[in-house]
Amino acid sequence: MRSSLYALSIVFLVCPSMAFSGTRLVDYVDPRIGSEGLGRVVVGPCAPFGMVRPSPDCTPSPNSGWLPMPERVDGFSQVHVSGTGGGPKYGNILLLPFNGGSDHTGMYDYRENETILPAYYSCSFKSGIKTEITSTERSVAYRFVYPESGTRNLKIDAGFFLGETPVPDAREAQQFVGSEIQVISDCAVSGYSRIRGGWNNGRAYTVYFYLESDVPFSETSTWKGENVTDSKFQIDTGEKTGALLRFGEKGDTVNVRVGISFISELKARYNCEKETKGKSFGQIREELLGRWEELLKRVEIDPTAQEEHKRMFYTALYHTMLMPSDRSGENPLWSDPVPYYDDFYALWDTYRTSMPLMTLIDSGRVSEIVNSLVNICKRDGFMPDARSGNCNGRTQGGSTADIVIADACVKGVAGIDYDEALRAMLVNATVPPGGNEEAEGRGGLREYLELGYIPHGIARAGNRTVEYSLCDFAIHQVAKCLGNDSLASFYLRQSESWKNLWRDDYEHDGARGFIMPKDASGNWLDELPFGHSKSQRPTYRYTPLTFEGPWYTPWWNMFFYEASSWEYSLSIPHDVPGLIARCGGNEAFDRRLDTFFEKGYFNVNNEPSFMSPCLYHWIGRPDKSGERVLDIIRENYDDSPQGLPGNDDSGAMSSWLVFNMCGIYPNAGHDYYLIHTPVLKSAAFKLESGKTFKITADNLSADNRYIIQAYLNDVPYDYSTIRHSDIMKGGELRLVMGAMAGKWGERMFEESEVKK
Repeated sequence: MRSSLYALSIVFLVCPSMAFSGTRLVDYVDPRIGSEGLGRVVVGPCAPFGMVRPSPDCTPSPNSGWLPMPERVDGFSQVHVSGTGGGPKYGNILLLPFNGGSDHTGMYDYRENETILPAYYSCSFKSGIKTEITSTERSVAYRFVYPESGTRNLKIDAGFFLGETPVPDAREAQQFVGSEIQVISDCAVSGYSRIRGGWNNGRAYTVYFYLESDVPFSETSTWKGENVTDSKFQIDTGEKTGALLRFGEKGDTVNVRVGISFISELKARYNCEKETKGKSFGQIREELLGRWEELLKRVEIDPTAQEEHKRMFYTALYHTMLMPSDRSGENPLWSDPVPYYDDFYALWDTYRTSMPLMTLIDSGRVSEIVNSLVNICKRDGFMPDARSGNCNGRTQGGSTADIVIADACVKGVAGIDYDEALRAMLVNATVPPGGNEEAEGRGGLREYLELGYIPHGIARAGNRTVEYSLCDFAIHQVAKCLGNDSLASFYLRQSESWKNLWRDDYEHDGARGFIMPKDASGNWLDELPFGHSKSQRPTYRYTPLTFEGPWYTPWWNMFFYEASSWEYSLSIPHDVPGLIARCGGNEAFDRRLDTFFEKGYFNVNNEPSFMSPCLYHWIGRPDKSGERVLDIIRENYDDSPQGLPGNDDSGAMSSWLVFNMCGIYPNAGHDYYLIHTPVLKSAAFKLESGKTFKITADNLSADNRYIIQAYLNDVPYDYSTIRHSDIMKGGELRLVMGAMAGKWGERMFEESEVKK
């Protein structure tokens, strides 16, 4: 495991009280975990599911805005995403404190030091200026401390955004549309930034702002393009605008509040005054810490756990609640009295572990999110597979909002009109998206319904077929819950469509049977075409290890996207018994799983393989599932800035860690969890009913890593699965650990029981 000395230095050098008090769970959150390497998490102070996520912007390049020192800082913008791959989004309304002349706009600075804590960020520039940041749900509080010598200036850049490129309409690159700014008093500025494109190639979104200072301006100027003038405003003519402010009076400290809105400048002012008026910087930060503490306390782990494990666990839980963004009342497209959420990055990742975790600790939030998804379908025509900037955009495989709904339904999440939700699911399953396949719906739906699979030649045919099958099973689950048995039976049969791309006779590295390409005429394809030559017809050989294809094939149009056939051929979570039968039975499946992990075909840094370590459960070997999970965590996760093995993807990577450290894992869309060896000796879930469900592991140690007995509320428990309803009753699942695996857990629920 990578060293945790860096994280420890942050704890002791930056916040000594945090190291010794041990009184708050939020003290174990280190936003730096996963900020470097592939993780890409946002480091700035954020509210749970907040609309603002302030952060330093270190050039317009990184998705989260932040880069480690010594990279320069262009300023601090108010809206970011967390943990995402692909192209950037947001990075809007940039502030930069500076001293010196204010006759130009190209200034930036360098950090000398930096403090990153939950609900608080600060850095000191080489110029001697210190910036401190905290936030509310929709506003950001800044405290700028300037050196005694020099002037106190602030730049407001309404034209800045992440991912800027000179190439018009470059794929996944944001493009400037317009901006506007106005100095409206001697202590207030308002305006907006309008940007299009980005990760989801979406339509234009507008971020409005209202800024207020506690120190009056002694001088102001504004700019448009390259021209700085003494005008108090700049209207939108399709050019970048901004303002330069100089603060009067004596003193070194200036407090600035920035409200954000997607509706109007007036709404931004309302958000700012409602959330920050009359409150000091310290009060705002303490309130935010209190909100996080209340949520983190819903899962309390063994107080004697290793400090590293505490930081890993509570930071992962924190990351899980950064996105999506709660923009209820902030939707510029319609004003229905229904919760509105945006920034789903992306449901094809978060349906697996993030949403099931929310169901355990905050089911009211899940209810709001599902209602938002269904209402988006009513207004925009389809539920999103991903959405940002108030625009559906990107579908990777299936219509995975279906699985989110099914998971909520089978677990009895209240406050959802499941009849209306089922209608939205049926839109996904029956209505072709009409040329907008990359943004919403099911691309290749006609072929899927006619042939029972997506033929090669349609982008992402392999993972679409696999995931449409899972989404059809989700429809089956909801229809069954609602008593519509004929619809449930139809979609249960259709959920077997993955078998139509299962090539039984294909062998690779000792394993037999894989999801492989097939054309529309039913022919298996060993060679796939590339390029557009009509005379030479060049091809390349496709194997179960082909990953994203050779360099000369379009990366978004591969048969499988982001994973190989080795991975996706094990990703049939709704029909694992059927998968085992196709693989040749239990012994063959056992050997196949061993090969998968031992040969390195398992990809820890992406979600398609999330459940693969637990597949041993279905052959009566939860001990091997536990071994794999423990090894994966030990080798790939820690509490350093590189502590996440892949893009956090809105908390998906982190929520996987939370579940597995506790010793349970959800199969999304089902009402049960898989039980395996935990990392922690205890984890207590504080349920919304007021009850507590606790998982304990007696005698757990490096040597005693196998469950040899289990008791549910002191009654012997032989199953390696536990129902959600049993967890909701409260009580204790006690695992007795030993040095050797025994016969415990050879049985899961019968498949007929699982599907009830």
